[in-house]
Amino acid sequence: MDKLLFGISGLPMGNENTKFTYKTGIPYLKNLGLEAMELPFVRSVNITDKNKDEVLKAKEDNSFYLSAHGSYFINLNADEEEKQNQSLERIIKGAEGLAKVGGRSLIFHPGFYLKDSKEETFSTIEENLRKLPYLGVDYRLETTGKGTQFGSLEELVELCKRVPNVKLCIDFSHLHARYNGALKTYDDFAKILSYVGENLGNEALEDLHVHMSGINYGAKGEKNHLPFVESDFNYKACMEAFKNFNVKGCIICESPILENDSLLIKNYYEAL
Repeated sequence: MDKLLFGISGLPMGNENTKFTYKTGIPYLKNLGLEAMELPFVRSVNITDKNKDEVLKAKEDNSFYLSAHGSYFINLNADEEEKQNQSLERIIKGAEGLAKVGGRSLIFHPGFYLKDSKEETFSTIEENLRKLPYLGVDYRLETTGKGTQFGSLEELVELCKRVPNVKLCIDFSHLHARYNGALKTYDDFAKILSYVGENLGNEALEDLHVHMSGINYGAKGEKNHLPFVESDFNYKACMEAFKNFNVKGCIICESPILENDSLLIKNYYEAL
C-alpha cells in the first residue's frame, strides 16, 4: 500500500439520533477524514445479495478500504475434526462475503491450545490453514489478548512464513494485555515492528493490518476495550514508531468511541 489508512471496526457512532448502514456509514467516515471500515462478520456474514451492490458502490465512490472480522466461532485446533471443518467453512464464507464488496482482508483468531501443547496446536492450525482456497482476499491471523489463546506474535509470524496466502494482523492492544501491560515505551513498539520486518520482510511493514484501542486487562490478559484516554495504552509512542518505520497499511480502531479515537490517533500521527 502507498500510505497508512485509518478507520474503525463496525458502523460509526455518529450522534444519538443517527443510525447508519454500510451504505451511509462509508461516506460519513470519508467526510470525517477516515478511509477504512472493518465489517463485523463475527456472528454472521452480513453482506448479502440484497445489500452487496450498494456497499460496493459506496466503497468505490469513496475510494474506501474494507476488511472484515471473521466469526468468533473459529477454532482450527478443536478436538473434533468436524468442528475444525466447520471453522474452515466459516472462514471461507467470510472471505466470500468480503470479496463481494471488493474487500481486502479477512481477520480472525485461528484457535485455542485447549489440552494440546503449543507445538501440537501450531501443527494442527498450520495444516488447516493450508486447506483454505484463495478467493481474492487476504487471510489475516490476529494476535490474541490472553495466554490461553493461540496467537502470540511469534506463532503468527511463523505461520505467515510457512503458509501461502496468510498474512498478519497485529492487535497491539491485545499484545499489551496478553503480557500484562508490556508495551510502555517507544522501544517496545519498535521491537515489534523490527521483528516483523526481520522475519517477513519490509513488504510486511508496507502492507500491515493493525487493530488498536485502549484496553483493560488483568493477570490473565484482556478484559475489555477502552477509549485511549482511559487506558494506559501509549498510542503516542505507537504512532511515533509507525512513523519512523514508515509503516503502511491500515489501522482499525476498536475503541468504544470508534471514529473519535480513530481521528485522535490519525491527527497525532499526521502532526509528527
